[in-house]
Amino acid sequence: MKKVSRRRFLATGVGAAAAVRVVAGRAATDVNSAIRVAVLGLNGRGKDHLATLRKLEGVTIAGICDPDEKVLQSRKQELEKNGNKVIAETDLRHIFERKDIDAVTIATPNHWHALATIWACQAGKDVYVEKPGSHSIFEGRKMVEAAAKYGRMVQHGVQLRSSPAIQEAVKHLRDGLIGKVYMARGLVFRVRPSIGKKPDEPVPAGLNWDIWQGPAQERPFSRRYVHYNWHWTWEYGNGDVGNQGIHETDMCQWGLDVKFPSQIVAMGGKFLWDDDKVTPEVLSTCYYYPEENKMIEFEVRPWHTNTEDGAGVGNIFYGSEGYLVIKGYGSYETYLGPKRTPGPKRSVGGEMELHMGNWLEAIRSRKKESLDGPVETAHYSAGLAHLGNIAFRLGRQLKFDPKTEKFPGDEEANALLTRKYRAPYVVPDQV
Repeated sequence: MKKVSRRRFLATGVGAAAAVRVVAGRAATDVNSAIRVAVLGLNGRGKDHLATLRKLEGVTIAGICDPDEKVLQSRKQELEKNGNKVIAETDLRHIFERKDIDAVTIATPNHWHALATIWACQAGKDVYVEKPGSHSIFEGRKMVEAAAKYGRMVQHGVQLRSSPAIQEAVKHLRDGLIGKVYMARGLVFRVRPSIGKKPDEPVPAGLNWDIWQGPAQERPFSRRYVHYNWHWTWEYGNGDVGNQGIHETDMCQWGLDVKFPSQIVAMGGKFLWDDDKVTPEVLSTCYYYPEENKMIEFEVRPWHTNTEDGAGVGNIFYGSEGYLVIKGYGSYETYLGPKRTPGPKRSVGGEMELHMGNWLEAIRSRKKESLDGPVETAHYSAGLAHLGNIAFRLGRQLKFDPKTEKFPGDEEANALLTRKYRAPYVVPDQV
């Protein structure tokens, strides 16, 4: 393999096209040795990744990365206090170039997920990427292509897929427990208070604002973005349907056995607060599948509300003989017939450990088919959220071609299938 210098590797943004070539197996020569993982993004979900990896056998946390030096050093001290020596970097490209890292988990803001996944695949790393897998439909397709081209095990962070209870629920749907299943409803009822208004200001000491912004267009620093409220902007996030909602969009598709719809309509808005949020507080979306004669309803609510059969975050599947309720990440209940007679139910915890454990097993076996949440789930579940957001932003019903992944004859809508990238942080046409 031709040696690629550190300078060239970084200058090309990890292998624009083919700067790095890798073998299909793990970087480690001994497949029975501990898998050496680096965690990228150390706030919020990244802390969960660290905590989960520390519980699993056969894995070593070998590296950590965050563009905020304060956060980075805090996590480093926590790990090393417990005897875990780690590589610590503010630039994820420095992680990708290392041959002593086998795999990465990605818990960065949404706008980094796809590019970080592609770069990791090009650098020979296996990937666990948080939801949503992509920031746009274009990015999701490129993730699928990169995982296939470089033979990487890419697991999407939809841990419901690894829950024995939810797997059992899907089997009930397939086996006809509630009859002909014709509709799924996704629920995201989360308390999201006002975020107020924050001005632009100088970049805080220790934050690499260039790396943090990555593929997005450059803009002044503001605390209305860092470290969580970027979710409520189109530049960095995707609203709650593209945040919490990805677990539920994925569950809707999995349960109905569908991917992309042909018709989409959405309506919503901001009703409660005059704050810096740009994405809608309330969003109602319908997705129609004429060939399958099925549909998905999706509801985002931000504040005080009722639940639906006890589910505030979850799914409801409707069939000719009853309905099935998914609650959270590892519980389901069924209600049968006109009297809503309780049917089978089950609740199992520990789905995060099961999901990461499933990924580690696939890294060892190199069997993509063993992944519970393969990269395709990242593309389709995030893509469903993107379609709803596009319909909301344009304020009209949309027709979509699932085969071409385009809006036929609708250039205004097609323009929102991707974004304008900022060099060198560019998701390429050819991965």
